[in-house]
Amino acid sequence: MPTPPARETATQSRTASSAVHGDADPTPSGAGFDTQRSGDPTVRSAEHPEPTPPRRPPTRRSVVTTWRRLAVWMHILTSVGWMTCAIVLFALLVPALSGDAAWAITAAHHIDTQLLAALANASAATGIVLALATPWGLTLHRWVLVKFVITVVQLVAGIVLLSAALNTAAETLEVSFPLVAGTALMAAAIAFQAWLSVAKPGRRRGTRKPPTAPAWVFATAVLAPLLDATLGLVLGFPSPLFAILAIALAATARIQARS
Repeated sequence: MPTPPARETATQSRTASSAVHGDADPTPSGAGFDTQRSGDPTVRSAEHPEPTPPRRPPTRRSVVTTWRRLAVWMHILTSVGWMTCAIVLFALLVPALSGDAAWAITAAHHIDTQLLAALANASAATGIVLALATPWGLTLHRWVLVKFVITVVQLVAGIVLLSAALNTAAETLEVSFPLVAGTALMAAAIAFQAWLSVAKPGRRRGTRKPPTAPAWVFATAVLAPLLDATLGLVLGFPSPLFAILAIALAATARIQARS
């Protein structure tokens, strides 16, 4: 086998020694590999990073969608809370039928005045605002109309019958069977309304599709329960003042959209 020239052998030895000690540049220095001199626009050095594109401001549609989702979230939250309070009342009043659980009557009366009434007002207000502020409407779909009627009946029955009966029970420490049955019916009605929201039975009435309300209408549905809760803490009893105001504003926006 022929022996390589001495000069070439020495050059290879120095190259191998430099690679072992980390002195050699592993990147070839040819023009095809020099990204700084090749002018490749897709490769930028660390000293000159690619500028970040500016963020686009939120559009009107995205703002409306955000507030509408928050309003739906508030409606679900308050509705679940309302049904939970009704179930708790039922669980407390059942043992009180025997007359051996005066503490349960006191606890049920406290839950009714401090939680259930406020959650019922907030659930009803957010649901009505969502119906008025979206193409669903209050009367365009039968399942929405049925939910609205059930809600009104529940509010009237809860204020006139349930709360009055609980006030009497808290004074006399006696519970009647209709009061216990009323709490069970209230929880069942809310559960039925939840099924209507999922199944959406029936067809749409009419051909005209109303437009979606502005973002501020949905914002009132989100803020009204919080403001009513704060007002209730100040007054000492639940007050649906801001809930009624939110419904009135949503109805006004609906009428203006039709004209």
